[in-house]
Amino acid sequence: MKASLLAQLNQEQQNTVTTDSQYTLVLAGAGSGKTRVLVHRIAWLCLEKHYQAGSIFAVTFTNKAAAEMQERIKSLIGEAHFNGMWVGTFHGLAHRLLRIFAKQAGLPTNFQLIDNDDQNRLIKRIFKERKIDEKQWSSKECSAFISTQKEHGLRAKDIAIDDPKSAMWQKIYIDYQAICDRVGYVDFSEIILRTYELLKTNQEALTYCNQRFTNILVDEFQDTNYIQYQLVKILVGQTANVMIVGDDDQSIYSWRGANADNLQLFINDYPETEIIRLEQNYRSTGSILQLANALITNNSNRLGKNLWTESEQGQAVAVYVGFNDIDEARFVVGQIKKLHEDNTHYRDCAILYRNNAQSRLLEDTLLQTGIPYQIYGSIRFYERQEVKLALAYLRLLHDHNNDNAFELVVNTPTRGIGEVTLNKIRQLARSHNQSMWQTTIQAIAMKAITPRQSSGLARFIELIQSIYQDVESLPFYQQLEQITKVSGIYEMYEQEAGIKGQSRLENLDELVSAAEQFYQQYDKDSSQQINQDELIDVQSNTLNVLELFLAYTSLEGKENKNNTDSVQLMTLHSAKGLEFDHVFIVGLEEGIFPAQRSITDPQKMEEERRLAYVGITRARKHLTLTLSELRRLYGKEERNLPSRFLAELPPELLQDLSYRRAITFAKSSSDDVLNGEEQQKQFLDERKASFIKSQSNNQGYTLGRKVVHKRFGEGTIVNLDGEGEHKRAQIAFVNEGVKWLVIKLANLTLL
Repeated sequence: MKASLLAQLNQEQQNTVTTDSQYTLVLAGAGSGKTRVLVHRIAWLCLEKHYQAGSIFAVTFTNKAAAEMQERIKSLIGEAHFNGMWVGTFHGLAHRLLRIFAKQAGLPTNFQLIDNDDQNRLIKRIFKERKIDEKQWSSKECSAFISTQKEHGLRAKDIAIDDPKSAMWQKIYIDYQAICDRVGYVDFSEIILRTYELLKTNQEALTYCNQRFTNILVDEFQDTNYIQYQLVKILVGQTANVMIVGDDDQSIYSWRGANADNLQLFINDYPETEIIRLEQNYRSTGSILQLANALITNNSNRLGKNLWTESEQGQAVAVYVGFNDIDEARFVVGQIKKLHEDNTHYRDCAILYRNNAQSRLLEDTLLQTGIPYQIYGSIRFYERQEVKLALAYLRLLHDHNNDNAFELVVNTPTRGIGEVTLNKIRQLARSHNQSMWQTTIQAIAMKAITPRQSSGLARFIELIQSIYQDVESLPFYQQLEQITKVSGIYEMYEQEAGIKGQSRLENLDELVSAAEQFYQQYDKDSSQQINQDELIDVQSNTLNVLELFLAYTSLEGKENKNNTDSVQLMTLHSAKGLEFDHVFIVGLEEGIFPAQRSITDPQKMEEERRLAYVGITRARKHLTLTLSELRRLYGKEERNLPSRFLAELPPELLQDLSYRRAITFAKSSSDDVLNGEEQQKQFLDERKASFIKSQSNNQGYTLGRKVVHKRFGEGTIVNLDGEGEHKRAQIAFVNEGVKWLVIKLANLTLL
């Protein structure tokens, strides 16, 4: 059995499986077989070290990963040896402990888990009881605040108050937790915090855990937050054997509380820790790994490792610079089409992007080409909540009798129109065989509903009618832009805390871009089919295009859902843990990737680089990096600098595939065109030099530099464009938003 457990493992993997160290840190690089090693380690403990299955406490981060680990352990050691083993997520295992020790944890035996929606509804109830205006105070932001405090191990009384908002949230936290404790509700963050408090204060529960769980294994340790690490420490106690597995170079979730420093903290807390590095990669070619290594070495404070492979060197990493984002999307889709024609499955191709909003143009291009695709870890662009909401407003604006659109938007944002009121309107509409819009107007006029019900509905009817009067003569993409602002949905998502709210706003802006692009394409196509003497009424033309666009978005959401062989689209965050033969990373431009909000923060920039590293190491056989010179995103056209990450990559590992090669590269003295290898090196050297020059030769105007404008006040330079007298700076002002200014004329003061 010993030989079979260690067969086909490399030396470092064998060392990990067989170590006798009480404390072990395994730095497992991408594609190094860490799941295999963890499974074999557990089998070794059971079959060779003769530990009982019940002594194993193995933690991973997703239910999918936990299920996979359980199955692999069972297949290796058999069902009998597995029974009694605790293998699951932090939340799943902590929940099991709370069920066993509910009374000691101060919970009823039948306590109920609540999700984020339940939590938000409860907080809204508290808002109403306290007469808090939801237009000024966001329940979702409050919910996120409470969860964050719990992840930091803080009860309401422990919070340091330094501003009015925190003071308000603290009061809500107190009320919220009082209700939860009285009724027996436990939210996701509470599961971990309550378990930690149980073990810290109850000797019976602590003794049970310390005596039972003598072998603790934690996967993806770089993704643990403060309270999860504290829970691990208290479970380890003085006697347990503990193995943590992680990769500080793949720590990309700080925005949801993860702390990559926990790897170093573990070494500090347990100085006798044995560190084992798994650096042999079984996934990618040599050129892809060399590229990843070169990029990540630009980060500081790494624990350090260098991926290598016995596999072939493979193809060079391709780079494509599109004229614009449409050209970029067509290139990527064209490459995938060629791969498919060469017998590559669509499912072996993945397109990775920094922001969800970037998927829209890629989706449209794939749809037009007839290539099946699916969005991994997300939903298709036109099916996203905020997109459907804006389109529903647009539908209702031009078709008041659309009941589906009416129901979706009538109380979003909230207008005090509850389910009782809507049920009344539905019943009246059915009995009179007319639309809910018509019924509402009649019910108000005839006083068939209460004054309170009438008030909210009347305001809504007036809103839609006033929007229509203001926008009826505009092209429909401009109507969309107006709708998102005037209806209040843009403001609603502005109040939504964190990256999710920002993503929703970006998607609304991107919807306007999609609509404008569709409108212009329609104008272009239809102008070729009519005589120049024919005059098309602006409004009727707008309605024609609108109907086509709405039909397009409806059909788009239903296409290709049953295809199993589909191109995979996903954000770089969603790609972690996955691998594909062919990977396309798009949008490698400053402000896109790295993201604009990260550029001025060194720690966030390091995480952006780790995200790029994760993306690169998803590729097995071939990697393509793309960018565009002109991009229309979030409703604006921008010329962004190439991503700084491109300047950090070794030119000899890259191959330029841009169509402009013939005019990009000069001829040699013998008047012969440079050979391919020299062309690639010259192109990339020039691009790197151009980026460095743009950062260093700007009279002090560099990305991230603080400036002051006499009228707009203090701001930060987030983009630069042009040369000489025409050089412009895009500046994010503290109080005035983002503006483009000509440097020569702006009279800026550098800070």
